[in-house]
Amino acid sequence: MPIISFFDGIKILLFSNDHLPPHFHVYYAEYKALIAIHSLQIMRGSLPTKQLNKVVEWASLNKENLLETFYQLNPSLRK
Repeated sequence: MPIISFFDGIKILLFSNDHLPPHFHVYYAEYKALIAIHSLQIMRGSLPTKQLNKVVEWASLNKENLLETFYQLNPSLRK
């Protein structure tokens, strides 16, 4: 499970053998969330607003890298 980024106590991870739509996992304290890479919307789970805003800001700057890494870890899902 590659840690893509870690900042302000927020851990961003991508997994191999995952599922569509392309997404990343966020862990912060007792919170967990799956966030869709294309829309940057929470698919499942929750985060406090302050941390969600930080994650969305970070992900918007790293969207291409997130997508590419997701597909490198899950090549069978690439269209």
